[in-house]
Amino acid sequence: MLAATLLAFVGGVAATNIFVTSYAGNITTLSLTEKNGTYDLTPVYTTDKCSPNPAWLTLDTAHGILYCLGEGVNLPNGTLNSFLAYDNGTLTHVEQQEIPTGGVASTIYGNAATGKRGLVTAHYNGSAMTNWALDAQNPGSFSNIQNEFFYMNHSGPNAARQASPHEHDAVLDPTGSFIVMPDLGADLVRVFSINPNTLELTAESPLEVVPGSGPRHAVFYQPYGAQCKGCTSFMFVVTELTSTVTSYAVSYPAGGAGMSFEKIYETTAYGNMTLPSGNAAAEISISPDNRFLVVSNRNNTSFEIPNPNPANTTKIASDSLSTFKLNLDGTLDFVQLAPCGGSYPRQYSMNKYGDLVAVGLQYGNAVVILQRDAATGLIGSEVARHYVEGQVNSAWWQE
Repeated sequence: MLAATLLAFVGGVAATNIFVTSYAGNITTLSLTEKNGTYDLTPVYTTDKCSPNPAWLTLDTAHGILYCLGEGVNLPNGTLNSFLAYDNGTLTHVEQQEIPTGGVASTIYGNAATGKRGLVTAHYNGSAMTNWALDAQNPGSFSNIQNEFFYMNHSGPNAARQASPHEHDAVLDPTGSFIVMPDLGADLVRVFSINPNTLELTAESPLEVVPGSGPRHAVFYQPYGAQCKGCTSFMFVVTELTSTVTSYAVSYPAGGAGMSFEKIYETTAYGNMTLPSGNAAAEISISPDNRFLVVSNRNNTSFEIPNPNPANTTKIASDSLSTFKLNLDGTLDFVQLAPCGGSYPRQYSMNKYGDLVAVGLQYGNAVVILQRDAATGLIGSEVARHYVEGQVNSAWWQE
């Protein structure tokens, strides 16, 4: 049976799977179990079929397919891979195709009702965007849509980090008509319109952000829950080089000519607290209840936390997660700065209930599960941890 549900039961204990990627070359499935308030995080499956350097996962829950980007660090090319994903956490490899190097994010777009769906990928080192048609008749099969890849140009003022374009995220807009792609190297949020019949993408006018800020990831927010071209909508962009969070009101000009953005609000990733020198903000997401925004912060060591080894009383340094309350006008209220459990939270994800956070610690070589109060948005203590071979770069709930 393909994966379509969150919970399985093993010996009467609720179990949840988390898919983890690391630069060592593996996808690892961790099973999180809880009994009487005690959690356990145990590996149940590992595959090396997403080589080289697995870096990002996109789970197509409805069809039970897991897509994995092999980043190909310092190599000419990477790979796009697909797997059948099962409830017990095992994976069956379906297809692999060579893609430009540096694949670091992807998302699914298109119309599930018609079977016309695509996958778009962002390539950091490759300075490119690629898009792929997903075969509705053969789950896990895919083919290039436009028979050519989009290679970007333009650069930013930071010579060390912005000598070339660095596409770092791919996000579907709320109407399903556009893909936005933050470009860390060019200080742009690129916009592509979607042809619903062919799934081809057309470059539209991009959003220009502050020079040298390095936009990394983005997320959309609909304060009233409605999704339409006339509905209230905001886009939040987190920058890596200056660690800011900026909101833009989103509108759609008549005739479908791209997207328009009006800057509404900006703060640092630390809110009303002093931003540490060298902080590099990374992931951004909105809680399942649409009330809070969370940002991960790397390279700040703002906390000392108990050593995960109970036999060692020496505390360890921890980077952080910032929580903001979302306001209806697109502004933010700072809520909390919390320890993330260790070093370099490259990516994190919340479960569908919003009461647990899985954090991938790149330099901590671990996945940490943190409690979260869904009502207040406050992130709490660590309840489970598992060390993974290599640098962990993503952790995703199987929901």
